[in-house]
Parts: sequence; structure tokens; C-alpha cells
Amino acid sequence: MCLEWGGAPVYLATAEPFDQEMQERVARHRADREGRGWVTVEEPLDLPAVLEREATAGRVVLVECLTTWLGNLMVHEWPVDPEIARLLAWLDAGPPADLALVANEVGLGIVPENRMAREFRDHAGRLHQELAARAGLVELVVAGLPMTVKA
Repeated sequence: MCLEWGGAPVYLATAEPFDQEMQERVARHRADREGRGWVTVEEPLDLPAVLEREATAGRVVLVECLTTWLGNLMVHEWPVDPEIARLLAWLDAGPPADLALVANEVGLGIVPENRMAREFRDHAGRLHQELAARAGLVELVVAGLPMTVKA
């Protein structure tokens, strides 16, 4: 299945399968896309570089998920703010592909009790704000129902 807009859509996965359960989850997701025309690219850390390579003219790229990517950066002790800045700079340059960026809302609950969790929530909140400011469409999905936040 090649879509009309210039080729197979790209599924850019950021998850790292550290344990058996996550390995099974990733395998299930791969199987769900098999034979459906998706190009799957797995990259847990250097998201801007992969987007630059894969998000070419006429393509559609689905990134799942930015929140997981942030967690990966923190776990691997990559500098989060410069990596976010790289991503935003790439977006500001005007990517030639259509993008769908998936992220988890992590700021609707109580303030986490430990420093790393609070820093993670703060990074995610700032990233989401920056992305929403640049996006043409922002949807929040609750219980499987999309709610338009910005159109």
C-alpha cells in the first residue's frame, strides 16, 4: 500500500525494549503494521537526525512518541534542552514532510515526588507548549476520543 502523497508512510518509533514485556509490546506493534505499507524506523535518541533523513518531500511521518524520546534522553544522560532545541530548529526550518507527533500528557496529575520525575514532567510540558505553538492542528485524545485543542 503506497499512499497517494508520495510513498509509504514512516512510523518513527522511539521506544527501547529494555525488558521482556516491552520486547513483546514492540513485536506486537511491528506485527500490526506488517503488510500495511509502513516504513518503520526505530530511533530512541537522535530523533532530529532521523527526521532530517526520513521526512522528505511528499512523505508522511508519524513519530511515536516524543514523551518516550524525552525519557530516553534523560535515562541515557543526553542533554535534554539542546536536543529539544535541535528538534524545534528542524521544525522551524520547515520540514518537507507532513508530520504527526504523538506525545503523552503528563501534567494533569499531582506533582511527582522525585526530582527526575519532576524534571521529566517539566521538559515534557515545555516541549508540548513549543510544539503546539508551531502546529496547525493539536488534538488531545481522552478515552479514545479526539478533542481539538487547536485547529
